[in-house]
Amino acid sequence: MNKKILIKVLNDLGIVIVGAIICVLLPLVLPKAFGYQVYGILSNSMEPEIATGSVVYVDSVDPESIVDGDIITYKMGSDSSVVATHRVVSVNKDKKEFVTKGDHNNTVDAQPVSYDRMLGKVVFSIPFLGEISTVIYSVNGIATIIILFSFAIAMWIAADYLKNKKVVEGK
Repeated sequence: MNKKILIKVLNDLGIVIVGAIICVLLPLVLPKAFGYQVYGILSNSMEPEIATGSVVYVDSVDPESIVDGDIITYKMGSDSSVVATHRVVSVNKDKKEFVTKGDHNNTVDAQPVSYDRMLGKVVFSIPFLGEISTVIYSVNGIATIIILFSFAIAMWIAADYLKNKKVVEGK
């Protein structure tokens, strides 16, 4: 293979690998810089609007601004770290609570959601990204990203070596 072509292939392959890593990680990391919380959807309770395995982006808003039809993410209990994402079907401003229901569910949720348990309003979602996120944030996923990134750097170093070697041979 021609050295010039090999150098180009190594450089381009390194760019593609790093670009792919960035494209996968960017939607999981960048929104956090703008104040959005990112949550994975683990159940089908909001289908078809939000599919299982999606990621939702949640904006912290004043509970008073929530209206019927909004989709909110909230803590399942006051001292719980488990969250749910459901649609608001009614707001009781006097009691400061929401009645919620998953779109896929037949009945409203058993317990109303108090304002203090609301984490925010869902702004948008991306299908399948939750499944990808689960893999990425696993030990094997992190190891794979490190290996791929290292491989891309090795390709750039090899391309640079071949390029400099060609210049030296040409003298």
